[in-house]
Amino acid sequence: MATLVGQKAPAFKAQAFVKGEIKEIKLEDYKGKWLLLFFYPLDFTFV
Repeated sequence: MATLVGQKAPAFKAQAFVKGEIKEIKLEDYKGKWLLLFFYPLDFTFV
């Protein structure tokens, strides 16, 4: 299921690379703030 611009994103938890370390982030950590989410698979992968 795709979420489109302007729709609410579903709640999630994920690992992210932040300031040189991997940490767990949650959507609720950013409640009340503008947030841009993007995802890409590993760099230089053959698709």
